[in-house]
Amino acid sequence: MNLLNFKEKDLPVKDLETIGLASDGQLLLNVDDLKALLSGRRTELLELHDLQAENLRIKSLHAKISLKMNESGKTDLMIHPIYHTPLVPDFLTENEAQRLEKGEVQNLLRILQDDKGNKTELLVEYDAETREFIVSDTEKILAPDMVNNEFLTPAQKENYRKGKEVQIADGTRFNYSGTDRQGIRSDRLALVASVLMDGGLSYMIYKGLNALFNKKRDEKTAGRLSPGYYAAIRDVEDQRSGPPNQAERSYSRNEFSR
Repeated sequence: MNLLNFKEKDLPVKDLETIGLASDGQLLLNVDDLKALLSGRRTELLELHDLQAENLRIKSLHAKISLKMNESGKTDLMIHPIYHTPLVPDFLTENEAQRLEKGEVQNLLRILQDDKGNKTELLVEYDAETREFIVSDTEKILAPDMVNNEFLTPAQKENYRKGKEVQIADGTRFNYSGTDRQGIRSDRLALVASVLMDGGLSYMIYKGLNALFNKKRDEKTAGRLSPGYYAAIRDVEDQRSGPPNQAERSYSRNEFSR
């Protein structure tokens, strides 16, 4: 789950123009890929055009893109092509890497320790589309405070950050996914997640969610959404129609409805 990490005005439009994803200052991205970019996530595979680097010119290339803040505070455009051979992180064993590549497991948790004894917990996933390992610091993964109007327990939020499956009282199951454009998967087609911030609730409405890892779902059942979901939707609508306040301003910045 991600709030908006970037603003549209900060997008490197000139860089996007050079690869055919913007023209005359206008973006040529669909709304879902744009939301993924602004949230610090990766887009779906896109066809990029006329890439140039060190006397090398590529007429067309399929890749995912993302944004990253550089040391000077500017936004850099990151390109994630389809690799011929995955570059395996040195802290993974060959067996662990193969399990991820073969889709036997969705993710692995690893704890690294530096020379000063500081520990970092990493969530490792594998993007089969780009043949790339994605590594996330679990402390930087934002867990929702509520899903479908139900508060998550500290244990549920911790499990979410660790990439584990979480189930709430209405039966909805979901988990974090760094390889998914929306950043979250579920056994339901939609859910409403909320984060307490700026003195109010910031709502994110997710629709068209991908199924849980390696689990088939009945689309008819997946479309049966709970009373908690509809109650959360009513809260969103009430917040939209109510008087402007800090919570609503937070919502307007971070609403993720598709």
